[in-house]
Amino acid sequence: MTAPGPAASPIVRPMTPAVGHQRGVPAPDPIARDYLLLALRLDQRIPGIVDGYYGPADLKAQVDLEQLATPLRLADDAAALRERVATEVGEPDRRAWLTAQLIALEANARAFSGAPEGLVGPAYAAHVAACFDRAPARRNEAVFAEARTALEVLLPGPGPLGDRLARWDASLVIPAERLPALVERLVGRFRAQAAQTFGLPAGEELRVAFVTGQPWTGYNWFDGGRRSRVDLNTDLPARVPDLVSVVAHETYPGHHLEHAWKEAHLVDGLGRLEASALLINTPECLVSEGLADLGRRFAVPAGAEPELLAELLAEASSAGSSPVGSPASATSSPDLLEFAVRVVAVRLARARLAESAVDAALMRHVDGRSHEQVGDWLVETALLTPERAEKRLEFIEHPLWRTYVFVYYEGEALLRRWLEAVPEPDRAARFRRLLLEQLTPTAIATELGVGASLASPPTRDPTRAR
Repeated sequence: MTAPGPAASPIVRPMTPAVGHQRGVPAPDPIARDYLLLALRLDQRIPGIVDGYYGPADLKAQVDLEQLATPLRLADDAAALRERVATEVGEPDRRAWLTAQLIALEANARAFSGAPEGLVGPAYAAHVAACFDRAPARRNEAVFAEARTALEVLLPGPGPLGDRLARWDASLVIPAERLPALVERLVGRFRAQAAQTFGLPAGEELRVAFVTGQPWTGYNWFDGGRRSRVDLNTDLPARVPDLVSVVAHETYPGHHLEHAWKEAHLVDGLGRLEASALLINTPECLVSEGLADLGRRFAVPAGAEPELLAELLAEASSAGSSPVGSPASATSSPDLLEFAVRVVAVRLARARLAESAVDAALMRHVDGRSHEQVGDWLVETALLTPERAEKRLEFIEHPLWRTYVFVYYEGEALLRRWLEAVPEPDRAARFRRLLLEQLTPTAIATELGVGASLASPPTRDPTRAR
């Protein structure tokens, strides 16, 4: 299937002022209007569930002046709107997308109407499935064991493997004063690559800032008008291979490019104003985070990764010293390139260990294991340092993000299978569909022929008052 481009038909749509800056957006139809109102109202009860909003300013103003609705009222509103979508929305892709999103919003509202911290055991797993249109699956311990075996070969030497890995990581840390220059270099490179592979919507732009005190590594704040603010968290030292991943994830062809293209195509082109609200803990997140992780392969094709890492290792070093991470003898290009090949191999083994975050969240919230027990398991199984294990748990236990850890690994795994189901020459065009279309996890799984979603609408309790 050929990916659609920006809408070419000269459809004249009524315009309305957009929130936040001097521009207009198409006026929403009744379904999109009520969807946006529901999302904005729910954000007042669950702050942060609206991750970005660049839609009509009058809707935001209306909600700001309203009396707060109860969570159960909002849950019922989501269910009622889902029933309307089934009969009032003609386009199948839009109807499926809105339905999945509304199941998630209803689930979030109903969970909040009780005690979110009490959402444990099977109820937690069911809630995750409703939020993301896909149920989480525990990883096979054999995968972690194979990754550790690979690391034993790649990082020989005395002492426990975890200690050797910690020393390896420390050797790849980028000096803080050199971090901005490396980020700027990567953003420029990835933008040029994305322009060539996928095209860029007119007027897109972003800026990068460095922050501390957050549970995440990087964050894209999309402001509309094709503009993003990208924050990179420096609580933990930045390492060269990790920096490549996070920059591609947040910028090109990750979150920034996705949001900019969807604004251009869905909102401005097709008038689907529901896309002007970016919502946390909904199915769009599993697709968005999955594509942002998967996009690394387009930003840095496998054959080009060692050369890029060698360049970054050299650039990250102080003048006159050996490149960061390399042995003192690796000062020539061939030696440094050989070292970079090993950096790639270690990164790939570590990526398999990183999926332990899925099991850690299920241990914490379904199995009821303690903070300390899960932290110790992450140190032992994923070979995280205690500091990084604590940071991982901070995310897993955060009131807003406690369900979110799954979207990265489940999203990337699903989309990777979908991408690799077509021949290599067709994969860029297939990935471009993720940047433009309203695709749900169920729609992607259906194209793969692996069955429908395990998600279902949350069960209502008719005895509960609003």
